[in-house]
Amino acid sequence: VSMEMWKAVPEILEEFGRDDAIRIVVVAGVGGKAFVSGADISEFGEKRHSREATLVYNATVERASDALLACKKPTIAMIQGYCIGGGLAISLCCDLRIASQDSRFGVPAAKLGLGYAYPGIERLADVVGPSFAKEIFFTARQFDADEALAMGLVNRVRPSAELESFVTGYAGTIAANAPLTVGAVKLCVGEYVKDPGKRDLAACQAAVDKCFASADYVEGRTAFMEKRKPVFRGV
Repeated sequence: VSMEMWKAVPEILEEFGRDDAIRIVVVAGVGGKAFVSGADISEFGEKRHSREATLVYNATVERASDALLACKKPTIAMIQGYCIGGGLAISLCCDLRIASQDSRFGVPAAKLGLGYAYPGIERLADVVGPSFAKEIFFTARQFDADEALAMGLVNRVRPSAELESFVTGYAGTIAANAPLTVGAVKLCVGEYVKDPGKRDLAACQAAVDKCFASADYVEGRTAFMEKRKPVFRGV
C-alpha cells in the first residue's frame, strides 16, 4: 500500500456513502495473489525517515482506517493470498473477513524494527484477544487461513476457486436484508467495542427507533404474513 493509496481511501468511501444503490462494500485485492501484501517499504526512506515524517504517514493511514471503520454500510474484506502488515490492518477495519484457503497472514513489524501505533494493536486485540495479538506481533511470523479462522481473525475460509462466488452470495444475502436494521446493528456493535464511558447509547437507541418507524418495518411484517420475500428500500 503506497501513501497515495492510503490518501485515496477516504474519498472513495465518501463517494460510496452517498450512493443509496450501494448497500454493501467488498474490499479485495487485484490479481488473486494478495489482498494487500503490506505497506510499500520502498517508501519508508522518504515517508518515514524521521519522527515528523512518521507522524504524517501514520496520520494518513489512520484517516484511511477511520474512513473504513466509519463507513455506515457493511464492509467485507475478501482476502485471497497475502494479507500482511498494512493489509491485515485494512482487513481489521472491515466488519467481516472471508479468506481463501491459500491466504497467508502476518505482521512483520518486529522484523523491521518499526513501532506499531496503538489503534492498530487495539483493533487486532479486539478481534483475536490480547494473547493472540501479542503472539502475532511478537513472532512476526506468517500463518495460514485455518489458523486465522481458529483465532477468530476471519469469519469464513473457502477454497480459492470458490471465494469470489461465495463472497458475492454472502454479500447478496446481507444486501437483501433491511438496511436500517443492518446499519443499527453495525452502529451498536461499534459503540460496544468502545470504552464504556465513550459509548453513545442515545445514538444506538435512535437507530433502533428509526427501524420501528420505517416503511421497511411495515414491509417486513407484511411480507412475512404474505409468505413472500420482502423488498426493502432503506426507508
